[in-house]
Amino acid sequence: MKWKKRKNLLFTLLLVMMSFALITGCNSKETSKEQKDATGKTGTGDKEKISLAIRTLALPYVENSPNINEDEYVKKLEEYTNTDLNIRLLPHNDYKIKMDLLFASGDIPDVVQGMGKFTNSGQSMEQAVEAGVFLPLDDLIDKYGPNLKKYIPEKVWETQRYKDGKIYGIPQMLSNPARRATFIRKDLLDKAGLQVPKTVDETLEALRAFKKMGVEQPFVARTDLKYSDTFFGSYDVQPLFELNKSGDPVPKYLDTANLKNAIQTYKTMYDEGLIHKEFLTQEANQYNDIIQSGKGGMWSANANILLTWNKILKDHVPGAEIAIIPSSVGPDNKGGYVLYDLAIRNFLINAEAKNPEKIIKFFDWMVTEEAEKFFTYGIEGQDYTIENGKINYIQPETTDAANKESYRTNWLWLVGDATYTKGLLEQTPEGKELMNSFDNVLSKEGRGGIYFEPPLKTFDSNPVMQDKTPDGPSDFLMEHIMKMITGAEPIDNVDKVLEDWKKKGGDQYLKDAKEQYKKKEYYETGR
Repeated sequence: MKWKKRKNLLFTLLLVMMSFALITGCNSKETSKEQKDATGKTGTGDKEKISLAIRTLALPYVENSPNINEDEYVKKLEEYTNTDLNIRLLPHNDYKIKMDLLFASGDIPDVVQGMGKFTNSGQSMEQAVEAGVFLPLDDLIDKYGPNLKKYIPEKVWETQRYKDGKIYGIPQMLSNPARRATFIRKDLLDKAGLQVPKTVDETLEALRAFKKMGVEQPFVARTDLKYSDTFFGSYDVQPLFELNKSGDPVPKYLDTANLKNAIQTYKTMYDEGLIHKEFLTQEANQYNDIIQSGKGGMWSANANILLTWNKILKDHVPGAEIAIIPSSVGPDNKGGYVLYDLAIRNFLINAEAKNPEKIIKFFDWMVTEEAEKFFTYGIEGQDYTIENGKINYIQPETTDAANKESYRTNWLWLVGDATYTKGLLEQTPEGKELMNSFDNVLSKEGRGGIYFEPPLKTFDSNPVMQDKTPDGPSDFLMEHIMKMITGAEPIDNVDKVLEDWKKKGGDQYLKDAKEQYKKKEYYETGR
């Protein structure tokens, strides 16, 4: 029966793969070549061979690596864990499409990375778990993962349980769910003679000052407003559920008055040139380049990138300084971004892996003191020295070195607390200031809401209508929002668009949410 399910899954995903063939043809050829090169890697001695598929997360060091399997830190990791790793890189863009292709190919590695919860990684991941492609891990973790059991809190393990009640993922966690932050060029703010803005209006005034100073992109926005949803947070209209006056769960963006205010804020910025006229096509790499080259004034990003970006920016613009500030507050005097799940990445083990217990031991090592020292400080003699028992870390001084540090501490450290790398931050005043930002800024902001588990199935057959929390509402709504921002559609059309949304399945979406809420098949995030 299990094999029949797996065959049905592969057949379904093969159709998905064929449907994407035209748009991914060239990239697929390149990926196949990369995978063939990686597959050709051979182990030595009794090292355990483990193949892994991991998303690049748009990190320059990872995406620019000619062969990640020959990287010096990967080699060192192999030494520590007595493994022979075969890493396949899943591109950050079109990740879910690439995941579909991976499953459809039938060539599934021993370990596959998901995005924290099964449902965050695309429908094919959930189908794969359902079909028995991955192992339940409860017994294996109990027997071979004592460090994992001790390090990871039970509430985080609970996020890795599928609806059958079994654990399938080994999570990378966040001890602070407020991961995204508002960044500003503090040197430009000081030059303008302004205090840190608090409200939306004060923020717009700061952006106008940046424009007068010649800043190319006062607010750096990305396509579909990914990592640019600052003002949706101000007005509390992000794609999260909340209870309405009748006690029923509804998406927050059904608050049409505040949704219009948020859209109007972006339209004002667009009309005044405070965001780039071509922001609709500005992808992650372009966004990174703008910020790191000193052409941006304010933006949103994961808070733990602050020190890396400060080092890179100063390499291009001496005297520049980035700071994390409280996000702009709205009418309720609150703001911030969608609070994350407790797990941001998870790692699932193929049911056909030869030695799953050794894979568990590989991850179990990652939460040991030895692992913390390696991922935090790198390789002795190269990244740090030891004098009189004290570690002297060599601080990165170039963009390349900063990118390398970010790769080692954020990407390669697969399991642990990804909030920040405490050992590095404690060494410098800047690092201590970042910890202060987490403890005294991010701990006081962020928008929580209701999440359904298992997820609502209303739009499974119509993904254009599916919300993409935390990145934004559905493609259907976002298309209209983008038109309103650029002036191609009046903002007063919001009510009409939401009525159309209800006719296209939104009414059923609300009914399904109400029913599932009554069954208590949900969880909540918040302060």
